[in-house]
Amino acid sequence: MKQTMKNDNILRNNGTPPGFLPFMNNNFFNEQKKPLKVPVDENMLPEILFITTFPPRECGIATYSQDLINALNKQFVYSFNIEICAVENNSERHTYGKDVKYKLNTSEPKSYIKMAEKINADDNIKVVLIQHEFGLFAETVDEFNDFVSRIKKPLGIVFHTVLPRPDEVFKQKVQHLLDYADGIIVMTHGAGEILERDYRVDSSKINVIAHGTHLVPHLDKNVLKEKYGLQGRRVLSTFGLLSSGKSIETTLEALPGIVKTTPEVIFLIIGKTHPTVALQEGEKYREELQRKIVELNIQDNVKFVNKYLPLDELLEYLQLTDIYLFTSKDPNQAVSGTFSYALSCGCPVVSTPIPHAKEVLSGESGILFDFGDSKQLKEAVNKLLFDEELRLNIISNGLHKITCTAWENSAVAHAKFLQKIARNKFELHYRNPDINLDHIKKMTTDFGMLQFAKINVPDINSGYTIDDNARAMIALCQHYKMTREEDDLLYIKIYLDFIAYCERPKDLFLNYVDYNNNFTTQNAEVNLADSTGRAIWALGYLISLAHILPYEIVSKAEKVFDRAVQCATKVHSPRAMSFIIKGLYYYNRSVENDNTSEITKMLADRLVQMYKHESSPDWLWFESYLTYANSILPEALLCAYTITDDTTYKAIAKESFDFLMAKTFSDSEIKVITNQGWCQKGEENSGFGEQPIDVAYTIITLRKFHDVFKEKSYLDKMETAFNWFLGNNHLQQIIYNPCTGGCFDGLEEKNVNLNQGAESTVSYLMARLMSYRYFGNETNSYHRRKNKPVKVLH
Repeated sequence: MKQTMKNDNILRNNGTPPGFLPFMNNNFFNEQKKPLKVPVDENMLPEILFITTFPPRECGIATYSQDLINALNKQFVYSFNIEICAVENNSERHTYGKDVKYKLNTSEPKSYIKMAEKINADDNIKVVLIQHEFGLFAETVDEFNDFVSRIKKPLGIVFHTVLPRPDEVFKQKVQHLLDYADGIIVMTHGAGEILERDYRVDSSKINVIAHGTHLVPHLDKNVLKEKYGLQGRRVLSTFGLLSSGKSIETTLEALPGIVKTTPEVIFLIIGKTHPTVALQEGEKYREELQRKIVELNIQDNVKFVNKYLPLDELLEYLQLTDIYLFTSKDPNQAVSGTFSYALSCGCPVVSTPIPHAKEVLSGESGILFDFGDSKQLKEAVNKLLFDEELRLNIISNGLHKITCTAWENSAVAHAKFLQKIARNKFELHYRNPDINLDHIKKMTTDFGMLQFAKINVPDINSGYTIDDNARAMIALCQHYKMTREEDDLLYIKIYLDFIAYCERPKDLFLNYVDYNNNFTTQNAEVNLADSTGRAIWALGYLISLAHILPYEIVSKAEKVFDRAVQCATKVHSPRAMSFIIKGLYYYNRSVENDNTSEITKMLADRLVQMYKHESSPDWLWFESYLTYANSILPEALLCAYTITDDTTYKAIAKESFDFLMAKTFSDSEIKVITNQGWCQKGEENSGFGEQPIDVAYTIITLRKFHDVFKEKSYLDKMETAFNWFLGNNHLQQIIYNPCTGGCFDGLEEKNVNLNQGAESTVSYLMARLMSYRYFGNETNSYHRRKNKPVKVLH
C-alpha cells in the first residue's frame, strides 16, 4: 500500500512540532476548550432549606444530614443552593461553620415564630425539608406543630421514626404534621405501611428513600487489620454513640461461648458515649460494660474504640470487620444507619429484629436473633465464623441489597422529590465526576486488560478479549490526547501488544485468550468479524494520533493495521464493517493512502444496500431488528461521507440515526435497546437489560453527528445519555461508581449488576472523555491523578 504520513514536519519521537511546547498542540486546545454550557450565577440559584441537627453536634441525624447534603452537592451542579437551619436546644448549643445560615432553638417557643417569618420572607427559598425525630422537638411539641403550619413554602418532612399503634392524642399531633407536609419521606417500606394503616396517609404522599450508605473500595481485610494492630484476629464489631439502648451487654454475654470455639476473636465497641447521655449520667453505662468484661474474663477479647471516628477511619474499621453485630433492644427503632454502613462495607450482619433489619436482611442478606437473646447471638456468630460459604453468600446478598442505597442514589431520589413538591421551581443538572483511571489500571496486567470483575475485584480466571483491549486502547489514547500523562503510554503499549498477539496472518483476529495467554476454544464458536472490526478501529484511532505518540508505538500499529485491513473484503457483518470504516476514517486523518477511500466505499455500499433492502417508511433501518451497538451503523456512513464526499452516505446516516434516536430517547432520558429482547421491526423498544456500552456508543455517535450537522438536539441528547450513568435512568441509580472508577455492568429491571468488568468500565471512560469537550467536569477544574504503575496480577 502506497502511503505517506501527513504533517511530515512533526517530530514523532516526542509529539512536538519544532519550536512549540506540547501544550500548544491544537488538538489539545480542542479538547480543553471551555464547556459550551455557560453556568448561571450560583448566588441566584433557588434555595433548599434543611431544618436539621448538624455537626459539630454529634448525633445520628446530624451525620445523616451532612452526608446527604454533601451527596446532593456532589451529584448536582447549577441546580440549587442548600441552606441549613441547625436545630439545637439550651443543653446542646454549638458554634457552626459557614454552612449553617440559621439556628432554631427548640427550648425557646419564640424561636419558632422568628424562624417561620424568616422562611416566608425569603423569596429565594423554594422548598423546606425538615429532618424529624420526636426527641428533637419534645420540649415544645405544640410550638413545633404551630411552626409547621406557619410555613408558607412547599414542605417535605423526613420521619426518622414512625411509631405504630398510636393513642388518639399522639396520633392527632403527628397527623397535624402529615397534613401540612407536601411530601413525606420514610426510610423503609414498613414505615410507609404504618403511615397508611395507622395514620391514614394517602400513599401518593409517601416516598420511601432508604438511609444512605457510602460506596467503599472493599480494601483487603488483612492489610487493614495489620494497619490497626488486629492481624490474626477474627473481628466482631459494633459502632455508634454509646447508650444503654445499644444493649452491648447482649454481645458480651455471648462472647465466652464464641471465644471457646474461636479464641482469636476480638469484639470492637466503636464510638464515644452519646453527648446527651454523657450530660445526664456521665460514663455510667461504659463503666458497667467494663465491669461485665472483667466478670466474664474476656478482657483479651474486647476493645473499646472510645472516640467519634472520622468517616474514612470508620469505613476502614467496618471493612476489616468479619461480622457486624447490631443489638438494639428497641423494637420500634425504625431505621439504623449503623448496620446499613456495615452492609455496604461487605460485613455479614447479625441483628435484632427491628423493622429496618427485618426488611433489609431478608432473603439471606443477614441473620436475625431475638432481643436480648445472647444464646441465639452466640449460635449465629459461631455459624458464620465456621461456614465460609454461608458467610460469603450473605455478604454478596447484602451488598446487592444495600448498594442501591448509596448516598449518590439517595441524592438523586431526594432531588427529584424536592423538585416535585417545589412544583418544578428548579431544574436538575448532573455534575460530571472527575476522570478516574484507577479501576482501568487495576483491571490491567502486564499482558492486557482482564475481561470480568467480581464486584470491583479483577477476575483473573475470566481471561482477556481483543474487544476489551481495543476499546481500552482507544480510551487511553483519548486520555493521553487530553492530558499528555506519560503513564498512559505504558497502558497504550500493553493494549497494542495484546492486539498484535491476537493477529493471524491474512485472517481475522482471534478474540479470546485465557489467563495463561493461550487462545481458547471460544474462538472457534463465535463470529470473529466484529472483534476484528474493533481491533481495526482501535489501530486506526491510535495512528490518527501519530503527531503526539511515540514513533515505536505508532510504527507497530501501522504495520498491524496494514495487514489487518486486507481482511476487509471478507467481512459482511454490518457492525464489523462499521467498525472497520471508523478505523479507516481515523487512519485517513494521519495517513494518505490510495486504498482508504476504495475500501471505505466498498464497505459503505454494502451498508447502503442493506438499508435499501430492509427500510420502509416506518422502519428506517439496515436490518429487520435493532440489537446491540446500533448507533455504530449510521456513524460509519457519516464517516464514509467525510472520506468520499458521497452525499448518499450522509443522507442515509442522518435518516437512520434520527430513527434510532426516536426509538431510544424520551423527553427526559435514554433507554437503549435491551439485551433481554431486541426491538423487532414494527415493535416499540421495551424490556430491560440496558448495557453501558450501548449508551457509550450512542454518546460517541451523537458527538459525531453534532460535529457534522451542528444541531443542538444532538448535544442535548448527548448530555441526557451521559446522565444515564449518573442516575437519570428508570431505577434512578448510578451506573458509574465514583469510589472505584469502575462502572457497573448493567441496568436491569429492578437492580443494577454490581460487577465492574472491562467492557462497562472502559465504555464509561470513553463516554466521559467524549463528553469532556462539551461539558467539561462542570467543576471548572480537571484533577489530574498520579496513577500507580501497571498492576501485574500474576
